[in-house]
Amino acid sequence: MATQDYQKAFQRYSAAAQNGDATAQFKLGVMYEKGLGVKRDYTEALKWYLLAAEQGDPAGQVNLGVMYRKGHGVRKDYAEALRWYRLAADQNDPMGQFNLGNMFEKGRGVEQNFTEALNWYQKAAKQNFAPAQVNIGLLYKNGIGVDQDHAMATKWFRAAAEQGHPAGQFNLGVMYKKGLGVEQNDSQAAKWYRNAAEQGYAPAQVNLGVMYENGTAGILDIEKAVKWYTAAAEQGHAAALYSLAALHEQGVGLPEDREAAIRLYREAAAKGLTLAENALERLNADKEN
Repeated sequence: MATQDYQKAFQRYSAAAQNGDATAQFKLGVMYEKGLGVKRDYTEALKWYLLAAEQGDPAGQVNLGVMYRKGHGVRKDYAEALRWYRLAADQNDPMGQFNLGNMFEKGRGVEQNFTEALNWYQKAAKQNFAPAQVNIGLLYKNGIGVDQDHAMATKWFRAAAEQGHPAGQFNLGVMYKKGLGVEQNDSQAAKWYRNAAEQGYAPAQVNLGVMYENGTAGILDIEKAVKWYTAAAEQGHAAALYSLAALHEQGVGLPEDREAAIRLYREAAAKGLTLAENALERLNADKEN
């Protein structure tokens, strides 16, 4: 939407919001929160979300909860975030149900309870809310709060993936790559990684790059490996930075460049990647010798 269009929308929503229209109040809050057609102002966003939320608008309740969870325009308050998420969830709003489930999973504003988290995720997932489907899949994959069940995890990842959700596609790719809950299939793994990577999902970009670099599933192509590593590295993904550093160090697919390798290893190490720390130690030892 062009800036002029945002400004027109802002004027339209402002008039309706002043007259008490809850939907307009919510949308006006979004414009203030994101700085669309108006200067970003969390305090104003909070004000309009609250007005919508107090009228029972679930979208307003959810976004108000997010403001409290993040501490935007108000002091961070998990308990208050939880309260607003619950009000939306009780209206069968999938985003409210998902966020409420996440609060139970993380133990924010409430005692950690994986059973309750799963309960709320399932309510949202049954409405085809893909992020909830992914989180259910992760609980089953890792055996958190439920018995580990890779077949069930794969089922939920697929449900999200088939809706085009990148995290669902990535996780489904992982299941195919490792043969968890499904027959191992590198071609299927590459397919789902690619679908997520093309949406800018950095973990999938890295994994797809690895497959191109190693020639997995018959797709050896170092140029494409560099392409996907670079795309993820530009998002600050530590493993991608490490992979590019290694290629520079070896002179494979990229010019051999020790200084570039060291710079990228340092960036990855700064993000806590132990492999990068070890690489730096190795290069420093080689330099001393």
